[in-house]
Amino acid sequence: MSALPALFLSHGAPPLVDNPAWVAQLQQLAADLPRPRAILMASAHWESAPLMLGATETVPLVYDFGGFAQRYYEVQYRAPGAPELAARVEKLMPGTEHVVRTNRGLDHGAYVPLSVMYPDAGIPVLQMSLPTLEPDRLLDLGRRLAPLRDEGILIVGSGFTTHGLPFLRDWSEDAKAPGWSREFDHWAAEALSRGAVDELADFRRLAPGMPYAHPTIEHFAPMFLTLGASSNPGQPADQPIEGFWMGLSKRSFVAA
Repeated sequence: MSALPALFLSHGAPPLVDNPAWVAQLQQLAADLPRPRAILMASAHWESAPLMLGATETVPLVYDFGGFAQRYYEVQYRAPGAPELAARVEKLMPGTEHVVRTNRGLDHGAYVPLSVMYPDAGIPVLQMSLPTLEPDRLLDLGRRLAPLRDEGILIVGSGFTTHGLPFLRDWSEDAKAPGWSREFDHWAAEALSRGAVDELADFRRLAPGMPYAHPTIEHFAPMFLTLGASSNPGQPADQPIEGFWMGLSKRSFVAA
């Protein structure tokens, strides 16, 4: 099997599964990939140091959101656990790196996109925490995990390209994107198209639209795990998903 790419997905809130455009884009992305043997997922919604690994058996999902219709709290995604993958992740960490196993279920940053891409829930999934939000450290972590791609493992960083929720004024799905969201998205797209990892890592200083696009940075940080896990972080990234939802950029990319 040739190496799988690494993905960065703008995962969205649970109602995104009802958005036909986003669903079609994610389904096409999955169809264009070889079917993974397992998936290693790092979501913006689990920050914890040292590095923590989620459940390696099927356990209830984590409904880490509020204010939505009851049906979103009844969603099930009973993907198999991935104990062998957890053991491999531990082996790829240096001897001084402490890895903690937990019984935490998949949060919505993990199961929402996966429920669209692989609705049969037949692929083992392991979620890991983000042990840091610093780009350089996440790039290094991605590099250590990169060998998994040669073993049929799909590495996914799940966040959102813009996430300025406190600054939204129109909460409708087709809301016009605010200037700060459009400007940041355009900057990110252009940098990704050049493989400009150093510029992306310096987004807090260089990107237009800051800090409105990311008043907190946990939704942009998973991008650097993905870039670190790529074969050549400096090469242009394919960006099959773009556009806006509720004014926020859902840009996603594939790093070969």
